[in-house]
Amino acid sequence: MEKRRLGRLEHQSSVLIYGAAALAEVTQDVADASIQEALDAGINHFDTAASYGDAELRLGPWMPRIRDQIFLATKTGEREREAAWAQINASLERLQTDRLDLIQLHAVGDREELDKATGTGGALEAAIRARDEGLVSHIGITGHGHEAPATHREALRRFPFDTVLTPLNYALGRDETYYNAWQELAAETQRVDAGLMIIKTVARRTWTEDDHRYTTWYEPLDDQDNITAALAWVLSHPQITGIATAGEVRLLSKLIQGEKDRASLSAEQIAGRLDKVDAYASPFVSMPI
Repeated sequence: MEKRRLGRLEHQSSVLIYGAAALAEVTQDVADASIQEALDAGINHFDTAASYGDAELRLGPWMPRIRDQIFLATKTGEREREAAWAQINASLERLQTDRLDLIQLHAVGDREELDKATGTGGALEAAIRARDEGLVSHIGITGHGHEAPATHREALRRFPFDTVLTPLNYALGRDETYYNAWQELAAETQRVDAGLMIIKTVARRTWTEDDHRYTTWYEPLDDQDNITAALAWVLSHPQITGIATAGEVRLLSKLIQGEKDRASLSAEQIAGRLDKVDAYASPFVSMPI
């Protein structure tokens, strides 16, 4: 699997980042099989969050065996310093490790949330303390929604975040306003040499029916050709260091296959496939609360 430099962190991260939201509600046996599948495919970067159900608990038993072989990231969604500090320490316990490679301020998708997280007494102060005390090595920021790229660009102005995890897919790329904001963010991450990671690569739209086929909060692409094209389009942007896999264990094999096959597609073939996807739209039009 291709690896790309994670900005100034210098870590050579697999272009597929294991999105541990997929482990939120699965048994340990299912989690074990999925984690092994990722490792066998060459994935060396694992991304989880305190809010992802049992995900940290499912990853924890693996740490004594693989901690030195992977880049380990988690997130705090708390906005106040003390609550974030407690959550970071709880994540370390759940993950059965004494150190994280990356702690991320989670779900910071607009200026209001950014103000809370980076203001006096905010979660950023807890992340800095964790870094200063050797519990984490680096600090990042994540977020959903149409305002995420502009918000994350402003975040980089306020603090030298080491990484950004922000949304991009082919449907969002067809939105000129969104794509322009994303490109401005990408240019800024290049200027400051921050790692730029992507979420929602294979999101198709918001669910339109109650009988969800997958555990993702959005309806994903699930046809192999479309997944391959979606991966190829996102990873054609050289600023991007990696994409988080979808929060559904049953889609991992298709993402792994798509990463293998994407190099065979031309830009015209990618567009030809994705332009034919029915009802392909932003997943943020009607996000679940």
